[in-house]
Formats: sequence, C-alpha cells, structure tokens
Amino acid sequence: MSHTTKTHIRRMKRTELDMVIGWAAAEGWNPGLHDAECFFNVDPDGFFIAELSGRPIGAISAVAYDRSFGFVGLFIVVPEHRGNGIGMRLWRTGLEYLGQRNVGLDGVLAMQDRYAERGFGYAHRNVRYEGRGGASMLPEIEAEVVDLREVSIERLSPYDAGMFPAARPDFLRDWTTRPGTTGFAALSGDALRGYGVLRPCISGYKIGPLMADDEQLARSLFAALSAAAPDASIYLDTPQTNAAAVRLAESNGMTPVFETARMYTADPPPIDLARVFGITSFELG
Repeated sequence: MSHTTKTHIRRMKRTELDMVIGWAAAEGWNPGLHDAECFFNVDPDGFFIAELSGRPIGAISAVAYDRSFGFVGLFIVVPEHRGNGIGMRLWRTGLEYLGQRNVGLDGVLAMQDRYAERGFGYAHRNVRYEGRGGASMLPEIEAEVVDLREVSIERLSPYDAGMFPAARPDFLRDWTTRPGTTGFAALSGDALRGYGVLRPCISGYKIGPLMADDEQLARSLFAALSAAAPDASIYLDTPQTNAAAVRLAESNGMTPVFETARMYTADPPPIDLARVFGITSFELG
C-alpha cells in the first residue's frame, strides 16, 4: 500500500487548527495569536486534515463565505511528507467542498504556475511591508477617527462588503474583538468612510483590513493604528494595483518582505481595490 493510500483525509477539529496555525508559524507566515478561532468560526466544515497512522501531516482550509464565494488557505504538508501526493489529495478535497463557487487564494511565487494549471487566474499582486510602530502626526482630514467599538457590525459589514467579495458580519465581529486587537473607524457625521484593525501576531502586529475612501483617510487610520504598537514590528499587506496603498507603506518607512498573487477560479469579483489599503489576511482573503 502506497504512502498516499495510507493517508486519511477528514474534517479538522477546532483544537487541531491551533496545531496547523503552529505549522504556519514554522513556515514563517507569522499568523495572528487569535487567528484560529476567527478562521474556524467562518465555516467549521471548511477545514481538512491529512493523517497518516493517526498522525496529522497536512492541512488545508477551504472556507465557504456564501453560496458564490470561497477562499483557500493554510495549505501545508509537513516537510518530511512532501512530494508524496498528500498535497494534491488535500487540494482536491478542499476544492470539491467549495464546488462551483468562485474560489480565491493568495499564492506564493513558487506555486503560482501550479495554481494557474489548476484553473486559477491571476488578479493582482500583494506585497507585505514591514515597519516599526509608534506615534506619528495624524494628517488633517474631514472626518473623525474613533474607536471601532463605537461602530456597530450592522454599519461596518455593508461598508466592508464593497471591498470584499462576500458579506462577512460574523467574521468581522470575531476579528475586531479578540484580545489585544485595536480598531479605528473614520466617520464623517453618520457616514462610515474607513476602518482599520491591528492584531497581535507571533511577531509584532499586522494591520488588516485597512479600508478607506481615500488616501488621507487611510493615512490617518494607519497613524492611529501604528501608534497602538509603539516600537513593535508592524506589517501591512497591500494590493499593488492601489498605488496610494504602496505610497502609504513606503512613506512610513516600510519595506517589502514577502509577496503573493491573488488568484480566482472565475473573473475577479467587482470589489473596489482603490479603497483597499491593507487586505485582511493571506489565509482567508
């Protein structure tokens, strides 16, 4: 019996996702300290694990946000079991679960050709920037920057849905309220014009999402978030089609450290990338 046929693919338990997040940390992906609970709650049926003789050796997430959109991430086979077909079995399991949905992923450079062969088309490049947190001058804007907790999910979710392929109110409720997480919103009167979230990670903090109606609003939100992480490493994942997002990162002394390609199985969703200054995560989109 081959190595592959001895491997069993099954749905992941919530406690096992903590282990997989540890694998991601070992790969240098620097996950958030509370990512597991936020990720799993989106779609508990969309996490799969491969085990050999009862030992977990690989994983994939294939999260269905709704009936039309899904996202693949956390695709990992432990190093000693790579090259044995385990990854392909996990891949097929995840994609079969997502069915006819438009499926997105963020592919690293080494895998982009393989994803293209499997039906994923290139949409845009994302670059992770690294810098240092700390206080800076808030640019003058015609809006008020407030604690994100002052904004209800019922207000936040419709705004977010203009810049993400699916409504995700339950995810946002989890994502914005984890221990150590800081969030700010930009308000003009009753109008929500931007928001951003800073979360603690294995190393430093990641800003994501960062969404705003214009560059000045994004800069003000970024400054507020950066001030919440004094003298710590901060990371921002920018879509390179948004030149203002690149300017924001580089003008704050951030440097590129990693990149991916956003890819989809169908046409890219009609989201407003000009207002996306920092994507939420490479694992869930």
